[in-house]
Amino acid sequence: MGCPASVLVPLLLLAPPIAAERLTGPHSLLERRARNVVFLVPDGMGLADVTAARIHRGGPGGPPLALETLDFVGYQRTWSADSTVTDSAAAASAWACGEKFENGAVCRRPDGSFPKSLLEIARDGGRRTGLVATATITHATPAAFGAHVGDRSCETEIARQYVESSGVDVLLGGGLGTFRSPWPDPCGTMGDYVARAETLGYRTVLDRDALEEAVADRSARVLGLFAQGEMSPAAAWTPSSPEPSLPQMAADALELLEESPGGFFLMIEGSQVDWANHANDVDAQLAEVLAFDDAVRVVLEWIAAGPARERETLVVVAPDHETGGFAIAGPYGRLPAPGERATPAWTGSEHTGGDVPIWSQGPGAFRLARAIDNTDVYEAVREALH
Repeated sequence: MGCPASVLVPLLLLAPPIAAERLTGPHSLLERRARNVVFLVPDGMGLADVTAARIHRGGPGGPPLALETLDFVGYQRTWSADSTVTDSAAAASAWACGEKFENGAVCRRPDGSFPKSLLEIARDGGRRTGLVATATITHATPAAFGAHVGDRSCETEIARQYVESSGVDVLLGGGLGTFRSPWPDPCGTMGDYVARAETLGYRTVLDRDALEEAVADRSARVLGLFAQGEMSPAAAWTPSSPEPSLPQMAADALELLEESPGGFFLMIEGSQVDWANHANDVDAQLAEVLAFDDAVRVVLEWIAAGPARERETLVVVAPDHETGGFAIAGPYGRLPAPGERATPAWTGSEHTGGDVPIWSQGPGAFRLARAIDNTDVYEAVREALH
């Protein structure tokens, strides 16, 4: 299906030069479908977080972050079905399932029914699937793509659905305790879903070395659980850490999924940007945003390494909401050098209801280069997958 001139002309005017070139011709991004989708979520990140990280890395006039080099940028409304200020469950569910959900619900309506998620659509279309997070892998954002529960706290039930229902091929993050729970979660689910996963063909890995071995062996299904609960914060990670970093998990997930004949769907979350903003901790925020941006860089380098990947891969970078009302309050009268941080200011410690940015490139990305609702992301990605 072609793109109407009324849509194409403003897109060509707004797009950066490299994107404008890709919008024309017989194999343009307006005509292609996505073989691969990589959906990256910096949880709780606002636009001021991006500015602060850029200043810290290279000074006020420094180079853009990796996420800022994507071809298109827009912004999204984030309200949920029952609140002006969303939580992560409702926001991620809006992307994953294309509807407004109540806060706390994971792609599940009040009557218990639920639509199919983007990950499930990709799976049913012959693609392999993966979820990566620095929280528990059963936390609200990844859960929205691979599970359907009325209460985001049902993390053992989410683990069960991952391995028994949605069959996510690659799961990397924290959450060993939620997969091996001796007591029932709010949904009444308990048990050892590590053992259950292994009976279903998953290879369990519990540290960075074991993950690398699984990648080297090209294991088809990998369950990586690197902490009892959430993983260590980015500021605490070192090259000798037993846990993999977020950029490493991103690279390993791509390597595990890239040989899929039908393509893949991969969600990568920098979960702890949100927690740093809840704590009004600017040093933790900078570390988390920059670690997340390094994961974006890994994805872009993976795309650049294969001539077909750029044509076939849709990349979306989208915060679910902003947290803390973070702003840059200075310094006045001078410019900070690289390595310094801007003066922070906060309006509080909770989520806020303002619009948040969205960056994208690849097949169908032009649909996100405007003011949208978060449910529009589902439609754009679903269209690109078909």
